[in-house]
Amino acid sequence: MRRLKIIEGQIRGLQDMLTNDAYCVDIITQTSAVKQALSNVEDLLLEDHLSGCIIQQVKSGEENKAKEEILKVYKLKRK
Repeated sequence: MRRLKIIEGQIRGLQDMLTNDAYCVDIITQTSAVKQALSNVEDLLLEDHLSGCIIQQVKSGEENKAKEEILKVYKLKRK
């Protein structure tokens, strides 16, 4: 949640930059930072899912379900 609050602040900053007609390169730099921050949140969620839910599925004999979820996440991450 802390990371998402930071991203929320970055988005508000972007809105202010656009409202105040900030230099385009500065805006692009900030959008790049937001994308990286979201990617980092996504990585943490993925790591948590793999180390928790997926491991539990394998331990309980649901290997096919685990495999399907891993492939689904892999495909989503490639987009």
